[in-house]
Amino acid sequence: MGSRLAPAEDIGLLPEEVEEAVKPPPMYQVVLLNDDFTPMEFVVAVLERVFRMPHARAVQVMLDVHQKGRGVCGVYTREVAETKVSLVLELARDNDHPLLCVAEPVGE
Repeated sequence: MGSRLAPAEDIGLLPEEVEEAVKPPPMYQVVLLNDDFTPMEFVVAVLERVFRMPHARAVQVMLDVHQKGRGVCGVYTREVAETKVSLVLELARDNDHPLLCVAEPVGE
């Protein structure tokens, strides 16, 4: 009892409209921002826990945050990125750290 999809022309769509309808969702990068108060060890722990990074990668991203002012934690769909930002901010708040985390559209 399988169902077949009608060709795009049969449902009133032009081929380019079908391509537009199935293009991948916009992606967002999650970025940690530097501050002068959050301990480096806490940042590494957050990267390992929230972003499931291996320790060496977490240390490298933490150093990017420390030295360059920001570090990219990963690239996700908007909903996943927003969830990760919320988790980071909640962990920071619960541990009395001012760590900032944002989601930015990729390519901006």
